[in-house]
Amino acid sequence: MEQDIRVDIKENYIKKLDDSLLSILLKDHSSGSNIIWATDNYAQKGFDYASYEPITIKAITGRHGNVIKPRVGKSKKEQLHRVKDKAEVFTPSWICNSQNNLVDNAWFGRDNVFNTETEKSWTTNTERIVFPQGKSWQDYVKANRMEISCGEAPYLCSRYDTVSGEWIELNDRIGILDRKIRVINENTETKEDWLIWVQEAYKATYGFEWQGDSLLIARENLLFTFIDYYQGKFDEMPTNELLQDMAKIISWNIFQMDGLKFVIPNSCKPVPKMQQSFFDMIDGTKDETEPCPGCEKGDNKKHSGIYCKIMDWQKKKPIRFIDLTENK
Repeated sequence: MEQDIRVDIKENYIKKLDDSLLSILLKDHSSGSNIIWATDNYAQKGFDYASYEPITIKAITGRHGNVIKPRVGKSKKEQLHRVKDKAEVFTPSWICNSQNNLVDNAWFGRDNVFNTETEKSWTTNTERIVFPQGKSWQDYVKANRMEISCGEAPYLCSRYDTVSGEWIELNDRIGILDRKIRVINENTETKEDWLIWVQEAYKATYGFEWQGDSLLIARENLLFTFIDYYQGKFDEMPTNELLQDMAKIISWNIFQMDGLKFVIPNSCKPVPKMQQSFFDMIDGTKDETEPCPGCEKGDNKKHSGIYCKIMDWQKKKPIRFIDLTENK
């Protein structure tokens, strides 16, 4: 199947749309720099594409504007290498839909709220969503959701099937954000209210990913999901200022992380030795560093790497992700 041209969001197009958008989408709030490649798939292109290097605008625009591609745009060889290297496996939309439905079945207390599943597909429920007693549409929009190891974020927004590359029309999308925005569409009347609640939906929707190219695609998909719905609702393009605001939320909520250690991938480094033995000091031959204590001891609280931060939107301040995993 030929890939739909709408699937691969070109970085050159984003740069042309607004010079500042790529800077925001590449931002890593944990390090204060940019997200890193965290894959050796691009290393043959030169030093700027090494696994530990930050992704720069220069490296992915201009004549390099076709460097980053969604999975369906990569060669079979590249796809296979990434499966072997980082166990990268993408999920077809019908499975994403089925699993998102399980969450909604539990939340609503009934089945087939947004759609009815068919064999490897679904039929969209076009009736207005009815909420159970004691729960409101606002509760649904503000409910926190996260996609772990999100890749291109197919569970969060379903612009296309990440396996087949097939484009999914707006009314038939099944992602977590798609469902929240559908509810907002059905329950708001003014543009002001719509924007307020769509931002609430984005602030309550998270995802993390190891590989920087997939992470950037995920962030782009969330931004262009917003554009798709805005145009569908108001028949116009959102302003650059509004796109920047949405990109800032996305850059906080869709973040780069080693999901086992809660730090930026490969950021753990040897640390200075706390003390040396008497014999070490005499011969002076012992290394003056030791391995990351968190990696060495399997203690996620003691890594020397950069712990990942997300935004607590209620308190309007950053928090370490690892602190959310501790039992209170």
